[in-house]
Amino acid sequence: MTEDLTGAPHEQGSQWYDGEAGPLVRPYAMTGGRTTPGPTGVRFDLIALVTLDPGAPGFDDDTALGPEHRVLVDLCRAETQSVAELAADADLPVGVIRVLLGDLLELGRVTVSRPVPPAHLPDERILREVIEGLRAL
Repeated sequence: MTEDLTGAPHEQGSQWYDGEAGPLVRPYAMTGGRTTPGPTGVRFDLIALVTLDPGAPGFDDDTALGPEHRVLVDLCRAETQSVAELAADADLPVGVIRVLLGDLLELGRVTVSRPVPPAHLPDERILREVIEGLRAL
């Protein structure tokens, strides 16, 4: 046993483990050094909804998926989740989640519903007139 920089004891050869923080894996290791999702550079908004594609093939035939990809698929299996929720539940940075989701999207494992831009939302005035009209009935 030796001591690390904080004075905490640890076994030699365990350079990938910190007693207080747990396993240490850098984000670039999870994404293979990539910082953008896929060759198309798809951008995932924090509120974009990610759903598991029901017709997606199983994991048995694909060795390209890492454990982080599998965690995301498992999280989406239960229910549709936003990119922000996936990042929180998987305890990974949003940038890593975006790259991993790009991989899953290209493999046809997930579908992504992008949020409606505010310019395409109905005007509040129109909605109020509809409500008033319904109340008048």
